[in-house]
Amino acid sequence: MIDVTIANFEAEVVAASMTTPVLIDFWAPWCGPCKSLGPILEKVEAEYAGRFKLVKIDSDQEQQLGAAFGIRSIPTCILMMNGQPVDGFTGALPEGKVKEFLDKHLQPADELPEEQELALEEESTDPAAVLEKLQHAVAANPADDNARFDYVKLLLQLGREDDAKVAFAPVIAQTTVVRRFDSLKRWMDAMDFVARQDAGAVEGLDARIAANKRDFEARFDKARGLMVQQRWTEALDELLEILMRDKAWNEELARKTYIAILDVMEAPKPKVADGQIPPEDATVATYRRRLSSVILS
Repeated sequence: MIDVTIANFEAEVVAASMTTPVLIDFWAPWCGPCKSLGPILEKVEAEYAGRFKLVKIDSDQEQQLGAAFGIRSIPTCILMMNGQPVDGFTGALPEGKVKEFLDKHLQPADELPEEQELALEEESTDPAAVLEKLQHAVAANPADDNARFDYVKLLLQLGREDDAKVAFAPVIAQTTVVRRFDSLKRWMDAMDFVARQDAGAVEGLDARIAANKRDFEARFDKARGLMVQQRWTEALDELLEILMRDKAWNEELARKTYIAILDVMEAPKPKVADGQIPPEDATVATYRRRLSSVILS
Protein backbone atom coordinates (compact mmCIF):
# COMPACT_ATOMS: atom_id res chain seq x y z
CA MET A 1 0.00 0.00 0.00
CA ILE A 2 1.34 3.43 -0.96
CA ASP A 3 0.16 6.90 0.03
CA VAL A 4 -0.25 9.01 -3.10
CA THR A 5 -0.22 12.79 -3.50
CA ILE A 6 -0.36 15.07 -6.53
CA ALA A 7 3.45 14.98 -6.56
CA ASN A 8 3.79 11.22 -7.10
CA PHE A 9 0.43 10.48 -8.75
CA GLU A 10 1.81 10.20 -12.28
CA ALA A 11 4.56 7.75 -11.31
CA GLU A 12 2.71 5.67 -8.70
CA VAL A 13 -0.69 5.52 -10.43
CA VAL A 14 -0.68 6.44 -14.13
CA ALA A 15 2.68 4.98 -15.12
CA ALA A 16 2.32 2.00 -12.78
CA SER A 17 -1.08 1.11 -14.19
CA MET A 18 0.49 0.55 -17.62
CA THR A 19 1.83 -2.76 -16.33
CA THR A 20 -0.17 -3.57 -13.18
CA PRO A 21 -3.76 -2.58 -12.34
CA VAL A 22 -3.82 0.09 -9.62
CA LEU A 23 -6.67 0.34 -7.11
CA ILE A 24 -7.04 3.87 -5.67
CA ASP A 25 -8.68 4.14 -2.24
CA PHE A 26 -10.00 7.67 -1.63
CA TRP A 27 -10.38 8.01 2.14
CA ALA A 28 -10.13 10.49 5.04
CA PRO A 29 -8.96 10.07 8.66
CA TRP A 30 -12.39 11.03 10.07
CA CYS A 31 -14.32 8.55 7.89
CA GLY A 32 -15.64 5.54 9.83
CA PRO A 33 -16.39 3.28 6.82
CA CYS A 34 -12.91 4.09 5.47
CA LYS A 35 -11.38 2.64 8.62
CA SER A 36 -13.22 -0.66 8.09
CA LEU A 37 -12.51 -0.86 4.34
CA GLY A 38 -8.81 0.01 4.56
CA PRO A 39 -7.65 -3.17 6.34
CA ILE A 40 -9.76 -5.30 3.98
CA LEU A 41 -8.08 -3.74 0.93
CA GLU A 42 -4.62 -4.25 2.42
CA LYS A 43 -5.42 -7.88 3.25
CA VAL A 44 -6.68 -8.54 -0.29
CA GLU A 45 -3.61 -6.84 -1.80
CA ALA A 46 -1.36 -9.18 0.19
CA GLU A 47 -3.41 -12.25 -0.81
CA TYR A 48 -3.39 -11.31 -4.50
CA ALA A 49 0.43 -11.16 -4.41
CA GLY A 50 1.17 -8.57 -7.05
CA ARG A 51 -1.91 -8.98 -9.25
CA PHE A 52 -2.82 -5.38 -8.43
CA LYS A 53 -1.30 -2.42 -6.60
CA LEU A 54 -3.13 -0.59 -3.81
CA VAL A 55 -2.67 3.15 -3.27
CA LYS A 56 -4.44 5.47 -0.83
CA ILE A 57 -5.32 9.12 -1.40
CA ASP A 58 -6.40 11.35 1.50
CA SER A 59 -9.33 13.19 -0.08
CA ASP A 60 -9.03 16.06 2.43
CA GLN A 61 -5.37 16.69 1.66
CA GLU A 62 -5.55 15.97 -2.09
CA GLN A 63 -8.73 17.74 -3.13
CA GLN A 64 -7.39 18.36 -6.63
CA LEU A 65 -7.12 14.61 -7.26
CA GLY A 66 -10.53 14.01 -5.72
CA ALA A 67 -12.06 16.62 -8.02
CA ALA A 68 -10.31 15.12 -11.05
CA PHE A 69 -12.04 11.79 -10.36
CA GLY A 70 -15.36 13.35 -9.41
CA ILE A 71 -15.27 11.94 -5.87
CA ARG A 72 -18.47 12.88 -4.03
CA SER A 73 -18.40 10.48 -1.10
CA ILE A 74 -15.88 8.30 0.65
CA PRO A 75 -14.68 5.68 0.71
CA THR A 76 -14.57 5.45 -3.07
CA CYS A 77 -12.26 3.07 -4.92
CA ILE A 78 -11.21 3.52 -8.55
CA LEU A 79 -9.43 0.85 -10.59
CA MET A 80 -6.86 2.18 -13.09
CA MET A 81 -5.57 0.13 -16.04
CA ASN A 82 -3.40 1.34 -18.93
CA GLY A 83 -3.47 4.86 -17.54
CA GLN A 84 -7.27 5.07 -17.49
CA PRO A 85 -10.01 4.50 -14.86
CA VAL A 86 -11.97 1.38 -15.82
CA ASP A 87 -14.30 0.74 -12.87
CA GLY A 88 -14.97 1.65 -9.26
CA PHE A 89 -17.18 1.28 -6.22
CA THR A 90 -18.35 3.41 -3.31
CA GLY A 91 -18.77 2.36 0.29
CA ALA A 92 -17.17 -0.18 2.62
CA LEU A 93 -17.72 -3.45 0.76
CA PRO A 94 -17.08 -6.77 2.54
CA GLU A 95 -14.00 -8.75 1.56
CA GLY A 96 -15.90 -11.12 -0.73
CA LYS A 97 -17.42 -8.26 -2.73
CA VAL A 98 -14.02 -6.55 -3.05
CA LYS A 99 -12.55 -9.75 -4.49
CA GLU A 100 -15.55 -10.16 -6.79
CA PHE A 101 -14.98 -6.61 -8.07
CA LEU A 102 -11.27 -7.21 -8.68
CA ASP A 103 -11.71 -10.62 -10.28
CA LYS A 104 -13.78 -9.05 -13.07
CA HIS A 105 -10.67 -7.21 -14.26
CA LEU A 106 -7.54 -9.01 -13.06
CA GLN A 107 -5.83 -11.88 -14.81
CA PRO A 108 -6.14 -15.22 -12.98
CA ALA A 109 -3.37 -16.16 -10.60
CA ASP A 110 -0.66 -18.28 -12.21
CA GLU A 111 -1.36 -21.92 -11.34
CA LEU A 112 1.73 -23.53 -12.87
CA PRO A 113 3.46 -26.20 -10.79
CA GLU A 114 6.54 -24.73 -9.12
CA GLU A 115 9.00 -26.85 -11.09
CA GLN A 116 7.42 -25.80 -14.39
CA GLU A 117 7.56 -22.15 -13.34
CA LEU A 118 11.24 -22.48 -12.64
CA ALA A 119 11.83 -24.13 -15.99
CA LEU A 120 10.18 -21.22 -17.79
CA GLU A 121 12.23 -18.69 -15.86
CA GLU A 122 15.60 -20.23 -16.74
CA GLU A 123 17.60 -17.99 -19.03
CA SER A 124 18.68 -19.29 -22.41
CA THR A 125 20.40 -17.62 -25.35
CA ASP A 126 19.22 -20.26 -27.83
CA PRO A 127 15.87 -19.21 -29.38
CA ALA A 128 15.16 -22.78 -30.49
CA ALA A 129 15.59 -24.07 -26.94
CA VAL A 130 13.40 -21.31 -25.50
CA LEU A 131 10.76 -21.95 -28.16
CA GLU A 132 10.70 -25.67 -27.40
CA LYS A 133 10.39 -24.99 -23.67
CA LEU A 134 7.49 -22.60 -24.23
CA GLN A 135 5.79 -25.01 -26.60
CA HIS A 136 5.91 -27.74 -23.95
CA ALA A 137 4.61 -25.31 -21.32
CA VAL A 138 1.60 -24.39 -23.46
CA ALA A 139 0.90 -28.03 -24.27
CA ALA A 140 1.08 -28.97 -20.58
CA ASN A 141 -1.15 -26.12 -19.47
CA PRO A 142 -3.18 -24.48 -22.28
CA ALA A 143 -4.66 -22.03 -19.76
CA ASP A 144 -1.25 -20.51 -18.96
CA ASP A 145 -1.65 -17.08 -20.57
CA ASN A 146 1.93 -16.01 -19.81
CA ALA A 147 3.52 -18.99 -21.53
CA ARG A 148 1.23 -18.68 -24.54
CA PHE A 149 1.97 -14.96 -24.87
CA ASP A 150 5.73 -15.60 -24.79
CA TYR A 151 5.38 -18.53 -27.22
CA VAL A 152 3.36 -16.62 -29.82
CA LYS A 153 5.55 -13.55 -29.43
CA LEU A 154 8.73 -15.54 -30.05
CA LEU A 155 7.22 -17.22 -33.11
CA LEU A 156 6.41 -13.78 -34.53
CA GLN A 157 9.89 -12.50 -33.72
CA LEU A 158 11.36 -15.44 -35.62
CA GLY A 159 9.18 -14.71 -38.65
CA ARG A 160 6.99 -17.80 -38.20
CA GLU A 161 3.74 -15.94 -38.65
CA ASP A 162 1.61 -18.91 -39.73
CA ASP A 163 2.76 -20.98 -36.73
CA ALA A 164 2.06 -18.01 -34.46
CA LYS A 165 -1.50 -17.71 -35.75
CA VAL A 166 -2.11 -21.40 -35.14
CA ALA A 167 -0.79 -21.11 -31.57
CA PHE A 168 -2.85 -17.98 -31.01
CA ALA A 169 -6.13 -19.34 -32.40
CA PRO A 170 -7.30 -21.06 -29.15
CA VAL A 171 -7.24 -17.74 -27.26
CA ILE A 172 -8.26 -15.27 -29.97
CA ALA A 173 -11.66 -14.81 -28.30
CA GLN A 174 -9.88 -13.62 -25.14
CA THR A 175 -8.41 -10.50 -26.73
CA THR A 176 -11.18 -8.42 -25.18
CA VAL A 177 -10.29 -9.51 -21.65
CA VAL A 178 -6.55 -10.30 -21.73
CA ARG A 179 -4.66 -7.16 -22.69
CA ARG A 180 -1.45 -8.86 -23.84
CA PHE A 181 -3.41 -11.12 -26.18
CA ASP A 182 -4.96 -7.99 -27.65
CA SER A 183 -1.43 -6.65 -28.10
CA LEU A 184 -0.35 -9.73 -30.05
CA LYS A 185 -3.43 -9.47 -32.26
CA ARG A 186 -2.63 -5.84 -33.08
CA TRP A 187 0.87 -6.89 -34.13
CA MET A 188 -0.51 -9.65 -36.36
CA ASP A 189 -3.13 -7.28 -37.78
CA ALA A 190 -0.29 -4.93 -38.73
CA MET A 191 1.42 -7.81 -40.56
CA ASP A 192 -1.77 -8.58 -42.47
CA PHE A 193 -2.20 -4.90 -43.35
CA VAL A 194 1.33 -4.53 -44.70
CA ALA A 195 1.03 -7.77 -46.69
CA ARG A 196 -1.97 -6.31 -48.52
CA GLN A 197 -0.20 -3.09 -49.54
CA ASP A 198 1.85 -2.50 -52.66
CA ALA A 199 5.30 -0.93 -52.42
CA GLY A 200 4.16 2.39 -53.83
CA ALA A 201 1.55 2.91 -51.13
CA VAL A 202 4.07 2.27 -48.35
CA GLU A 203 6.72 4.50 -49.88
CA GLY A 204 4.22 7.36 -50.27
CA LEU A 205 3.45 7.63 -46.54
CA ASP A 206 6.39 9.92 -45.73
CA ALA A 207 5.36 12.29 -48.52
CA ARG A 208 1.81 12.41 -47.20
CA ILE A 209 3.03 13.15 -43.67
CA ALA A 210 5.39 15.87 -44.92
CA ALA A 211 2.50 17.51 -46.75
CA ASN A 212 0.13 17.26 -43.78
CA LYS A 213 1.36 16.57 -40.26
CA ARG A 214 -2.23 15.81 -39.25
CA ASP A 215 -2.58 12.99 -41.76
CA PHE A 216 -3.12 10.53 -38.95
CA GLU A 217 -4.05 7.67 -41.26
CA ALA A 218 -0.65 7.95 -42.93
CA ARG A 219 1.16 8.14 -39.60
CA PHE A 220 -0.74 5.14 -38.27
CA ASP A 221 -0.05 3.10 -41.42
CA LYS A 222 3.63 4.02 -41.15
CA ALA A 223 3.63 2.91 -37.51
CA ARG A 224 2.13 -0.45 -38.53
CA GLY A 225 4.86 -0.90 -41.11
CA LEU A 226 7.49 -0.18 -38.48
CA MET A 227 5.84 -2.71 -36.16
CA VAL A 228 6.19 -5.40 -38.82
CA GLN A 229 9.90 -4.56 -39.09
CA GLN A 230 10.12 -4.69 -35.26
CA ARG A 231 11.37 -1.10 -35.22
CA TRP A 232 9.47 -0.49 -32.04
CA THR A 233 10.67 2.89 -30.86
CA GLU A 234 10.20 4.43 -34.31
CA ALA A 235 6.63 3.11 -34.36
CA LEU A 236 6.02 4.57 -30.90
CA ASP A 237 7.34 7.94 -32.05
CA GLU A 238 4.84 8.03 -34.92
CA LEU A 239 1.98 7.15 -32.57
CA LEU A 240 3.08 9.85 -30.13
CA GLU A 241 2.85 12.38 -32.95
CA ILE A 242 -0.81 11.41 -33.33
CA LEU A 243 -1.50 11.45 -29.60
CA MET A 244 0.05 14.90 -29.12
CA ARG A 245 -2.37 16.27 -31.71
CA ASP A 246 -5.49 14.18 -31.00
CA LYS A 247 -5.55 11.81 -28.02
CA ALA A 248 -8.93 10.32 -28.93
CA TRP A 249 -8.31 9.86 -32.66
CA ASN A 250 -10.21 6.90 -34.15
CA GLU A 251 -11.55 5.63 -30.80
CA GLU A 252 -8.11 5.92 -29.14
CA LEU A 253 -6.55 3.61 -31.73
CA ALA A 254 -3.14 5.26 -31.44
CA ARG A 255 -3.07 4.91 -27.65
CA LYS A 256 -4.19 1.28 -27.73
CA THR A 257 -1.59 0.41 -30.37
CA TYR A 258 1.09 2.26 -28.39
CA ILE A 259 0.33 0.14 -25.32
CA ALA A 260 0.38 -3.00 -27.47
CA ILE A 261 3.88 -2.18 -28.67
CA LEU A 262 5.08 -1.64 -25.09
CA ASP A 263 3.71 -5.08 -24.20
CA VAL A 264 5.43 -6.74 -27.14
CA MET A 265 8.80 -5.02 -26.87
CA GLU A 266 9.22 -5.59 -23.14
CA ALA A 267 11.47 -8.52 -22.32
CA PRO A 268 10.28 -11.13 -19.76
CA LYS A 269 11.10 -10.07 -16.22
CA PRO A 270 14.17 -11.88 -14.80
CA LYS A 271 13.77 -13.96 -11.68
CA VAL A 272 14.77 -12.10 -8.50
CA ALA A 273 14.92 -12.95 -4.82
CA ASP A 274 11.76 -12.65 -2.73
CA GLY A 275 11.05 -9.07 -1.79
CA GLN A 276 13.06 -7.61 -4.65
CA ILE A 277 11.59 -5.79 -7.65
CA PRO A 278 12.77 -6.91 -11.11
CA PRO A 279 14.61 -4.17 -13.02
CA GLU A 280 12.47 -2.29 -15.54
CA ASP A 281 13.46 -2.01 -19.18
CA ALA A 282 14.82 1.54 -19.50
CA THR A 283 13.44 2.11 -23.00
CA VAL A 284 10.00 0.81 -22.10
CA ALA A 285 9.97 2.95 -18.93
CA THR A 286 10.90 6.05 -20.94
CA TYR A 287 8.12 5.54 -23.45
CA ARG A 288 5.60 4.83 -20.69
CA ARG A 289 6.47 8.18 -19.13
CA ARG A 290 6.10 9.91 -22.48
CA LEU A 291 2.65 8.41 -22.93
CA SER A 292 1.63 9.49 -19.42
CA SER A 293 2.84 13.03 -20.08
CA VAL A 294 0.82 13.27 -23.27
CA ILE A 295 -2.35 11.73 -21.81
CA LEU A 296 -2.25 14.00 -18.75
CA SER A 297 -1.37 17.17 -20.66
